[in-house]
Amino acid sequence: MYTSIMVPVDLAHLPQIARAIDTAGDLARHYGAALTFVSITAEAPTAIAHNPQEFEAKLAAFAAEQTTRLGVPIKAKAYAATDPSIDIDKKLLQAVTDTGADLVVMASHRPGLADYFWAAHGARLAAHTEISVFLVR
Repeated sequence: MYTSIMVPVDLAHLPQIARAIDTAGDLARHYGAALTFVSITAEAPTAIAHNPQEFEAKLAAFAAEQTTRLGVPIKAKAYAATDPSIDIDKKLLQAVTDTGADLVVMASHRPGLADYFWAAHGARLAAHTEISVFLVR
């Protein structure tokens, strides 16, 4: 049913996205699907990495750790943006195309007041792509 699963990963919030990663790993094993972690970083230094190349290396290392833990091969793809908070939705849409994903599994926060005014990233992704988006709370 699924052949390529994309998982948006925020290296600054790993505990909050753990269930989504576990869910994606389970689905990848079940369907024999490829799994790709995607993350967006700033072009300027952040608390995670000094530059996009260092960030990409950290994402690749995390993917390698999860490959061992989950028992499925995981690729990693990092995107740099001038302002990730503004560009995240555009970059995630680009990543769907770049990875050839036919399913996105991503963590979602509990809805709050702000969600009545601004769409969450998962909702925006689901509204602007042809593929399925599985939100994990």
